[in-house]
Amino acid sequence: MLQLQAIRERKDDIAEALKKRNLDAGPILNSALQLDEERRSVQAELDNTLATSNKLSKEIGMLFKSGKAQEANTLKEKTAELKESSKALSEKLNEVSLKLNEILYQIPNVPHPSVPAGNSDEDNEEVFREGDIPELSGDALPHWELAKKYDIIDFELGVKISGAGFPVYKGKGARLQRALIAYFLDKNTQAGYSEIQVPHLVNEASGYGTGQLPDKEGQMYHVGSDNLYLIPTAEVPVTNLFRDTIVDPDEFPIRYTAYTPCFRREAGSYGAHVRGLNRLHQFDKVEIVRVEHPDHSYEALDSMVEHVKGILRELKLPYRILRLCGGDLGFTSALTFDFEVFSTAQDRWLEISSVSNFEAYQSNRLKVRFKDGQKKTQLAHTLNGSALALPRVLAGILENYQTEEGIRIPEVLVPYTGFSIID
Repeated sequence: MLQLQAIRERKDDIAEALKKRNLDAGPILNSALQLDEERRSVQAELDNTLATSNKLSKEIGMLFKSGKAQEANTLKEKTAELKESSKALSEKLNEVSLKLNEILYQIPNVPHPSVPAGNSDEDNEEVFREGDIPELSGDALPHWELAKKYDIIDFELGVKISGAGFPVYKGKGARLQRALIAYFLDKNTQAGYSEIQVPHLVNEASGYGTGQLPDKEGQMYHVGSDNLYLIPTAEVPVTNLFRDTIVDPDEFPIRYTAYTPCFRREAGSYGAHVRGLNRLHQFDKVEIVRVEHPDHSYEALDSMVEHVKGILRELKLPYRILRLCGGDLGFTSALTFDFEVFSTAQDRWLEISSVSNFEAYQSNRLKVRFKDGQKKTQLAHTLNGSALALPRVLAGILENYQTEEGIRIPEVLVPYTGFSIID
């Protein structure tokens, strides 16, 4: 969430920047400042009350020692009144603080100056494109038809077991899926990311820490009995490793990678654009997460973008990179680059990765801090990216690598699959 000091000092600038998100933030920023003033006033009154009470307690002790019991008992009545007053002030402080946090949780991150204005994904800015789009025969099939033809993914069986959006991978389809996971993890670890395995369910504090709550509460699967949430991405548990910690600045850059299944309710539209692997409720993803010194976070973002580029080059998939506009920017992100692979059989671009810098937005919620050279505590910056999400990468491979003989496997994956064609 945004820092209150920043809102106090730069309210008008923040309101102007948030217009890129098509948000009139003036009223909510004013509400936050009013509640902050009330909170600070109550805190000051509470501090004075406690200080007075402590002072009187010392005087009472001295009076009893001096044999002045009557005067001491008179002061004890005053301290009792002060205790009741401090109790009421503490309750009021908690109430105001909760209201203030509720307001702050509703304010999205401030877009980076390079974020273009816009209302939807149609206004995103293409910044890079690479790779040749293959020419397929006239009878080329979309991946859901290829999956059925070669018996490698069974969508109907998934419906039987769980419902739509829960595919069953079979035979060479399962092995290709496993190969992609291993390949992505190897590429990430070779680039300096430490591999980690994390829980697939998180508590409410973790969801609030990275910003999935309350913004995406309806999109997450909730285990009501235990008040736990199935993770929508490894970003949530990995970033929460650093919640309420003071990081040694010598540890920067902190880089982790993790494979996890991801779970998203993804309620929405129907049609060819969400068929097959295009939109799922359960899918596999390999994530990269970084915790950085604020001075180097955008350099780190560029490094992450180049890293994902390298993976797609090795897979020899045609792709493009979009800088997301304000209207399509994630709630917690300051700047996001989306990677899209071209699906020749569907004749459309498929999003396969988002690489984002959250600046101090997440770390302010999480209290991820470090001490600078003057021993002053500062908030770190957090970043994350998909490297990569499997469903649409797999869809792109199946569709772009299809031939009359079968589906060729990208050369870089053959050592992982143990086969070079699905036929």
